[in-house]
Amino acid sequence: MTQSNLANTICKSGYTKSIRPSEAITDAEKKANAQSYSYTGDPRQAEYDHLISLELGGDPNDARNLWVEPPSPGHQSKDGVNNPKDQVENSLHALVCSGKVPLAQAQSAIATDWTAALATVGHPTGK
Repeated sequence: MTQSNLANTICKSGYTKSIRPSEAITDAEKKANAQSYSYTGDPRQAEYDHLISLELGGDPNDARNLWVEPPSPGHQSKDGVNNPKDQVENSLHALVCSGKVPLAQAQSAIATDWTAALATVGHPTGK
């Protein structure tokens, strides 16, 4: 994934769906990953998440890019997996694809501290 091939990769509609591993693969990985971190919460309420999301060019199945992310504080089980990090990923994706933020900068920001990533790239409101 490079800045020069964004139009044919992450900025192309349907890209992440085309590279996302099936649940048949990720469910077993999620269980093993949760055990490796001694995660004892309900795995159905946690997300098997990418450090650098697929929509920002993250590797879809590299163990170094995946972990079981517990639900956010205040999460209600009826809500399913509802992760505020996803909104940050969506905003960064839009900024990268509109040419406002370089891909490498967005990747570094999300991997370093997703809660500050938008401010780090100079777009605290996500626009």
